[in-house]
Amino acid sequence: MFDCIIVGAGPAGSTAAYHLAKQGRSVLVVEKASLLRNKPCGGGVSGTIAQWLDFDRTPAISLKASKISYTWKMGNPVKVEIDSPISMVQRDVFDDFLIKQAQKTGEEIEESTEVTEVKEIEFKIYVWEVKTNSEPVSDRYLIAADGAGGSMTKWLGLKEPKLCLSACLETRSIKGDAIYFDFATIKKGFISSSPKADGYSLSIAAMRGDKPKDIEKILPNYATKCGADISVSNVRKHPRSLWDGDRQLHSQNALLVGDAASLADLLSGDGIRPALFSLFKAAQGIYRTLGGAGDAKKHYTKSIAEQWGTDMVWACRWAGAFNQFTGTACRAGLKLAIAAGVDEQNFAW
Repeated sequence: MFDCIIVGAGPAGSTAAYHLAKQGRSVLVVEKASLLRNKPCGGGVSGTIAQWLDFDRTPAISLKASKISYTWKMGNPVKVEIDSPISMVQRDVFDDFLIKQAQKTGEEIEESTEVTEVKEIEFKIYVWEVKTNSEPVSDRYLIAADGAGGSMTKWLGLKEPKLCLSACLETRSIKGDAIYFDFATIKKGFISSSPKADGYSLSIAAMRGDKPKDIEKILPNYATKCGADISVSNVRKHPRSLWDGDRQLHSQNALLVGDAASLADLLSGDGIRPALFSLFKAAQGIYRTLGGAGDAKKHYTKSIAEQWGTDMVWACRWAGAFNQFTGTACRAGLKLAIAAGVDEQNFAW
């Protein structure tokens, strides 16, 4: 019997485990993939996550980006020097680093080396019974951190989000320390290039509207124009779940966090910062509830809607405006935003 079982060992699941285990709660993380696992991701980590991670993250940082360049259909560049460089991470290294911080506090993890995957969940008399293809386990609270398109949302009887399409391509044939954002090459979306110590991660995301059929062609074409050798790179598609207005994020003694809760930025597609934000709220609520101070699920959905939902209203307006801009207007708008003192880290990432 555990105090909490967390399904998914990404940034959200790992950090929730860390905070709960640090407070003396028994935690089990169930992960279907074998760690280290590579996940398509730009890997930009804003300095704002320091408020949720009270340990040194230096060992997990691949490099720090000091410049951002915005383009409109590969033209009209607007370049920004970043006062506080953005940390870039490789997700396999970053996720493994986070889970190890949690394990130091006493948390347990089961992964696919034991072929462990959730097969069935059922709530019985104040306790969750989780059946895996290893052995059944029980807990008082459940955190669903199984990402966009995961099965936990459906199993918990919650509304499934609308998914949009993203793809990623990694290359070692180009290097640098600048982040690139390109708008309008893909309708209602963007392409980003994120530097890592050994190359670049290029991502394409359709943030709104229909799923483009040519997404797998657009990204390699963009990569080639950037000077990448795509003959040794594969395009990997993956679902993305974006905030689409307030929705219920809790069930009976269970909470959705991170991508499972559709907490990705509508403008930039960033999922790491909102994942850590949601897990901290979830872990905080569950800890208080287990200590007899209220009901976590009663306040969690409301808290996320009030804090994250408000930010997403503005992100949606920005995204809508960008879709209507011409190249010249986009360039002018970016310059105005930067001149007005917009935080480069939050604006870009």
